[in-house]
Amino acid sequence: MEEQKATRLNKYLSEIGYCSRRAADKLIEQGRIVVNGTPVPMGLKVTPNDQIEIDGEVIDHQEDPPVYLAFHKPVGIVCTTDTRVEKDNIIDYINYPTRIFPIGRLDKPSEGLIFLTNDGDIVNKILRARNHHEKEYVVTVNKPVTSEFVEKMSSGIPILGTITRPCVVKQTHKKTFKIVLTQGLNRQIRRMCEYLDYRVVTLKRTRIMNVHLDVPKGQWRHLTAEEISEINRMVSQSAKTHRD
Repeated sequence: MEEQKATRLNKYLSEIGYCSRRAADKLIEQGRIVVNGTPVPMGLKVTPNDQIEIDGEVIDHQEDPPVYLAFHKPVGIVCTTDTRVEKDNIIDYINYPTRIFPIGRLDKPSEGLIFLTNDGDIVNKILRARNHHEKEYVVTVNKPVTSEFVEKMSSGIPILGTITRPCVVKQTHKKTFKIVLTQGLNRQIRRMCEYLDYRVVTLKRTRIMNVHLDVPKGQWRHLTAEEISEINRMVSQSAKTHRD
């Protein structure tokens, strides 16, 4: 009989579509995973013969077919897979028939495009690329946008102990502008605006990489084969340029 190959637990959970490696590491750190009746240390390797329990639930080792969704997240929905904590979480809201998880996040007060998948491999590739992929937003602020505001926003703003990367900013209305980011600092656009004494009124993400927001608020669609192929190509190129 062929010996089952052992795989690190975090990698294994991403391969079967349970969660991303990063999320798996958090579960291990929180002591929420038991393998064969024993709490697990970081770095443990498992095989399909091992019994894995998370929060007391035995995990099905059967791999689901890959799922890639583009979802228009409404304001008020939280991008977390921890359905025990957040009532308005993205997983319960979508209620997809198989387990999926979001790639990255979008703040609770924000709306717009976010990807969800059960493919831990593509999640890790995108995260390893250090957020060098374009994400486009439409932002409304509390007072008129000026040329000085556009120049400063696009040149770089000091927040969170760093200077934001230069980015494309274009005024589209009296109090509205578009911005294209290639990094994902915590509450980045809101913090950038606050630094310039502006307050964000509404924030919508309209594009991630090659995928545009084209579904009504609260609805989702499957990514097309062409979109997935292009994402994989972009991720591959980025990995060659921006290695960890």
